[in-house]
Amino acid sequence: MQVETKKLSVGYNKKSLISDIDLGVEKGKIVTLIGPNGSGKSTILKTITRHLEKIGGVIVLDQRNIEKWSNKELAKRMSVMLTERVAPELMTCHEVVALGRYPYTNAFGKLTPEDEAIVMDSLRLVRAEDLAYRLFTQISDGQRQRVMLARALCQQPEVLVLDEPTSYLDIRHKIELLDILQTLASQKQVAVLLSLHEIDLAAKISDWLICVKGDRIKVAGPPDEVFLDEKMCELYNLQTGSYNTLFGSVELTQPKGEPEAFILAGNSMGIPLFRLMQKYGLPFSTGILFENDADSQVARVLSDHVVMAPAFSSINDAHIAQAKQFIDQAPVFVHSGTPIREQNARYIELLEYAKSVKKPVLSRESFIRKLGSGNRKEMT
Repeated sequence: MQVETKKLSVGYNKKSLISDIDLGVEKGKIVTLIGPNGSGKSTILKTITRHLEKIGGVIVLDQRNIEKWSNKELAKRMSVMLTERVAPELMTCHEVVALGRYPYTNAFGKLTPEDEAIVMDSLRLVRAEDLAYRLFTQISDGQRQRVMLARALCQQPEVLVLDEPTSYLDIRHKIELLDILQTLASQKQVAVLLSLHEIDLAAKISDWLICVKGDRIKVAGPPDEVFLDEKMCELYNLQTGSYNTLFGSVELTQPKGEPEAFILAGNSMGIPLFRLMQKYGLPFSTGILFENDADSQVARVLSDHVVMAPAFSSINDAHIAQAKQFIDQAPVFVHSGTPIREQNARYIELLEYAKSVKKPVLSRESFIRKLGSGNRKEMT
């Protein structure tokens, strides 16, 4: 392990908040802390980087107790990017990044040509070379985040520790930053330890996840073992809505009441309509969905009225009968536009049944248009 903790306890004023923290980060791997706000992720990272005094336990860097490293030695091996905003007066971005070379410079802090090249390479790596000679105080928060990452990279660390590095970044720069971290880990064999709020991104970038909640590590493991619906709901204490690990997305609270529409869905065509109904607080029924269909993942958390068939099976008479009951109860029938093929050929029976019982049959486009008009009565 490049960095390892054993029975680490962290906290403030000699009072432990989280105990028995055992974690390790190998070269070339990315380990991510996730958990609710205030759960202690930042406290753990600050303790590992010696910004906070540990309460108990051991922190090991490169098989050596971190307490035995001098500040200068530590800075050559570990660089840190924390959430605190910095506002150095009258410093250009180039000068801010150059601070990352201080462990390598002489007593006067003079940069060599090699140091200068490393500064510019670091700026290029985070796609911020165009900011080099602008004042740090006159750029956006997202740009500052990239410059601070460049400063951390300028130290040429073996270990990179980042606390919420995607804060203040738009989606493009979030993706670019995480792509940089993956490159550092895989190509330069840097050990990366970070915390993230965006659990969908954490699932994609991490080799190992550590869930922080309460006074202990709640669970740890590879993403496919940690990112399960029930574990995420428990970790974040979701009382309303739900988290879908398949999509890495959150679904909002399910509308309650009698369905306002039956939606013939499948092949992912129903998801936008389900979410639109939720947005307007309108309950709906839907079917006939196969358990391996993406539509079923969203429908089952946004509606209590779903006709579901086993994956890779055929639609049977019981499914048709249940769907007809839902059609009878709903004031309108909506065809989401899902293609009708061999496996779902019996959808035609449902369409014909809706017409036979005089239900208004709306296309996807007309349904969306009527919902957006604000006059729900127009649907019928």
